Amino acid sequence: MLARLEQLSNLCGVSGDEGRVRAYIKQALAPLKLETHTDPLGNLILHRPGPGPRILACAHMDEVGMLVRGILEDGTLAYDAKGIDPRCVVGKRVRVGESGLPGVIGAKAIHMQTEEEFASVWEHRALYVDIGAKDKADAEANAAVGDFICFDTRFMRLGALLSGKALDDRIGCAILMQLLQNTYACDFYAAFTVQEELGLRGAITAAYAVRPQLALVLEATTANDLPGLRPDESVTRVGGGAAITMMDGVTMALPRMFFALKAAAEQNGIPYQVRQGTRGGTDGGSIHTALAGCPVGGISVPCRYIHSPCGVASGEDIQAAYALAHAFLKEERFHEVLRHV
Repeated sequence: MLARLEQLSNLCGVSGDEGRVRAYIKQALAPLKLETHTDPLGNLILHRPGPGPRILACAHMDEVGMLVRGILEDGTLAYDAKGIDPRCVVGKRVRVGESGLPGVIGAKAIHMQTEEEFASVWEHRALYVDIGAKDKADAEANAAVGDFICFDTRFMRLGALLSGKALDDRIGCAILMQLLQNTYACDFYAAFTVQEELGLRGAITAAYAVRPQLALVLEATTANDLPGLRPDESVTRVGGGAAITMMDGVTMALPRMFFALKAAAEQNGIPYQVRQGTRGGTDGGSIHTALAGCPVGGISVPCRYIHSPCGVASGEDIQAAYALAHAFLKEERFHEVLRHV
């Protein structure tokens, strides 16, 4: 599973341009010979038929990234971004367009900044992508307005931890791919969704296609476990186990869903923690209100420096998140949730 995560992390798959990730997942899972469908928006949905209720497990394929919005006279590229802090991108390597054209995000040299500029936070519109073009015509021969831009960060081991781009949510994708190797006493659907970072868009169409009775969302989530912060400000802690969500910015878990996941962790000796923050959101925000609604459970993996060129997570937390999702499904704990409906 962790070897697969490395391959997933290294793929470019900015929101709206998830094709490489989708193709990799589809090819890797082809030997399972499951019913496989790609919807018009780009979601990849796999179905393992079985007895029992219709259960959806979901992870999003897209990563935060950028889009070329203009080519300047000097040959640099103006770009737009969503969900990325501009303070963390200057000097970072990127790949542009379908060909993976290399580039570097640049800014006005520190030696030339006024005191006011130095003390301020740059906006993305003050930055640019340098592709080494000598002028606008040279740049236009290699790049175009509308090209997607992703960070060029290679996955690596970082001591006892793992580091790479797009851990949000290639971690969830790797876990979901592993779950599909198993059989469960339910009608099991797996949705690898698109455009989560732009507003949980793919999850909306996936929910209408599957019409689940219960859903699990597999995610990477904020780990703000930094020196000097109060424990309640950490949200989650890297190395603290799988994170179970009670509430975030778009979802309120039903108590019976939350406690069913918690019991599965405790009774199987799976390390877990409760996600403490109420900001941010996951595909569950779209799924739990779709159609007539359905209970949604969130299982997350703590990730430092989320939505940046390089995240950091624990392989043990990833294994714990998988173990928790597997235990919940294998022990048919979904019945504990659904019998109250």
